Order: sequence, then structure tokens, then C-alpha cells
Amino acid sequence: MRKSLLILFIVAEISFLILPGCVPSKPTDEVEILPSERLINKLEINRRRIKSFEGSGTISVRNGSMNQSVSFRIVLQKPDSLYLTMLGPFGIELAQALVMENNFIFYDAINNMAYEGEVDSDILNQIFKINLTFNELMDAFIGSVNLTDNLYRPPAKYDIDYDKYVLTYIDSDTQRKTIYRVDIRELGITDYQVLDSDGEGLLEGKYSKFELLENVAVPYKIELQNKKYNQQVSVDYKHMVVNKRDIVIDFKVPDDATIIQW
Repeated sequence: MRKSLLILFIVAEISFLILPGCVPSKPTDEVEILPSERLINKLEINRRRIKSFEGSGTISVRNGSMNQSVSFRIVLQKPDSLYLTMLGPFGIELAQALVMENNFIFYDAINNMAYEGEVDSDILNQIFKINLTFNELMDAFIGSVNLTDNLYRPPAKYDIDYDKYVLTYIDSDTQRKTIYRVDIRELGITDYQVLDSDGEGLLEGKYSKFELLENVAVPYKIELQNKKYNQQVSVDYKHMVVNKRDIVIDFKVPDDATIIQW
């Protein structure tokens, strides 16, 4: 009897450890298989449902010249504000960045220097260490993909692979191919690939450890890889909040900082 109770206790403990942080799956018989146009529409509605986002965790950057991880906090207010704080050991502030659609401020706390200027692809790459546009960065930190251009365009290929929808789009001008894999039950994009006309990988994103926030599957783990430039960024969230009413971006450069116009 004692042995049976011990086994039951161990099973309960394992279940308790596994369940938190996972998106609860719907029973198989409740899943509706969607046509591609309805799927894309639902994905885009979910992306737009998140108006603001706040998260903290660890961000790791790997490229040809660096391989390091730091703690961070990020605040997003759609459509035009992205605030990032990077922290070192013992919570020491390393840098802050406020990036808007047209302008940016980057504060180097170690040297007490601030850089201000207009946003372009070069400055975004220097701050975030990956070649993405401003809008792509906004979506990437939430683990979503902008599918607006595909709302009224059927995919070149549409398959169901076990528990995933697989959509393939081909750009008629460049012949660039984009493949999305979407969880059938919770409609979260689990990964996507961008391939050139020769089938070589250009960009890859992977999303996992989903949780339902505002009825949207949001990933706690994000991996982005720009293969062309040998860049990889990984984000592991420990805490996140969406559509918080009193979310505030409280960034001010210290009065004694040296300001450089970029």
C-alpha cells in the first residue's frame, strides 16, 4: 500500500512540474482543420490583438565577432516604440535603447554616453545584432510574424503534417520561398524559414514554450537566425505581460551624459 502511494505521489509531482508554462491542448475531436485563407486571417488577427508587451529574461547573441548573454527587459508599444534595457551581473545597467519608427536613442551606461539619430538598417543591426527591419523586430520579440501581405494571396503549397499546418509562399519577383509551420490546436507559429531562389537558407525563426495570453499563443523561447550574415539571437523570457493598461516607457538620458548625434 505504501509503495502504491509513493508511486502515485511521484506521478503527481512529475505532472505538477510539467504542466506549468505549457499551452493546454484541445482534445483532438475539437480541432477544426482550417482552409488556408481562414488560418492566415486568424493568425493575423492574433498578431494585431497584442497592442503592448512587456517582458524580461535573457537574450543571447552569437555572430562572427561575439558570443554573449545578458539579462534584459523590453517594453513594446505598437506601432512605433521599442524600449530595451540590458543588465549585467548583479543587475548593473549596461545600456538602454529607445527605438521608434524614425528615431533612436542609445545610452551606454558604462561610458555615460548617449547616441541619437535617425533609424536605419545599420543602426538597428548595431543595437540588436541582427539584420531585421524595425517592424520585423517588433514582431520578433513577441514571437509573431506579419502576414498582412498574404491575407488575400493563396499559398503555393498548403499541407498538414501531423499536428502542424505547413504553408509555403513564393515571391513571384525574387522566387524567394517562405515556409511557415503552425500548431493546429493553438494557432501559434512554431517555426518559419526564408529560402532564396536556389533553396539556400536566409532567415529562420523558431518559437517554443507557448503560453496563452489574451487568447494568443505567445512563446517564452525565441530563436532567430540570419544565415546570410551568420547572426543568431535567442530570447528566453522569464516573465511577460501583454496589453497592460498602465505600461510606461520611462527612459531619460542623465543630464551629465555626453550626447553624440549619429
